[in-house]
Amino acid sequence: MKELIEYIARSVVNAPDQVVVTEEQTADGTLLKLQVAPDDKGRVIGRQGRVAQAMRTLLRVSAARSGNKAKVELEII
Repeated sequence: MKELIEYIARSVVNAPDQVVVTEEQTADGTLLKLQVAPDDKGRVIGRQGRVAQAMRTLLRVSAARSGNKAKVELEII
């Protein structure tokens, strides 16, 4: 799942070398933290949050298909 978010973020931003995705295990499930260049935050979030919401939806679908019952969250730093 980390690779999926990293691939999508690198495709959207102007500075793909500054994309960093970290994965943390929490009590609720998995937390993915996405860090991009300050100028690219708007591109990752999208108009009215559509790109960020699409990435979160893809994460949930990917987790469900892999049989992961735990909660998966995406945080944009």
